[in-house]
Amino acid sequence: MTNHVEAFDHNGKSLGVIFETASPFDTPKDMAALLTWTRMQLKEKELHPLLTISVFIVHFLAIHPFQDGNGRLSRVLTNLLLLKTGYLYVPYSSLESVIEKNKDNYYLALRRTQSSFKFEHPDYTPWLTFFLKTLDAQKEMLARKIERENVFTKLPRLSRQVIKSN
Repeated sequence: MTNHVEAFDHNGKSLGVIFETASPFDTPKDMAALLTWTRMQLKEKELHPLLTISVFIVHFLAIHPFQDGNGRLSRVLTNLLLLKTGYLYVPYSSLESVIEKNKDNYYLALRRTQSSFKFEHPDYTPWLTFFLKTLDAQKEMLARKIERENVFTKLPRLSRQVIKSN
């Protein structure tokens, strides 16, 4: 059974395969190779961890190891890898919401990069650009949240109580 990515119209009718994922036969070895490469990169630090995480995610989504939930799992794995590499702000700001607001650009960057995998030198630029801009937007969202909290804590006690009651 194939696990290719399909496009659907608003009625749920298939518009066709937009990306061919790894075959069920290739998935285990492709995932093992990807995990080995990722562990090695994070250990040896030849690449910046954000580049390693980004490349891991775009390949994970290209392999598409599960019938459903690969996108959601990729975002959980992104958060896990960010935390493992010292980006401790991650639990305080939603990466999921930033991606959701930019869903069209997410799919466009993903497909542009993944379609280049068939070439000798894949072009990671579309995905890296999207991924890094998304992380930047996530941090900005957190900065605004912190700023609002700082303003809130500086208010007189009665003002804070009025705001909390609404």
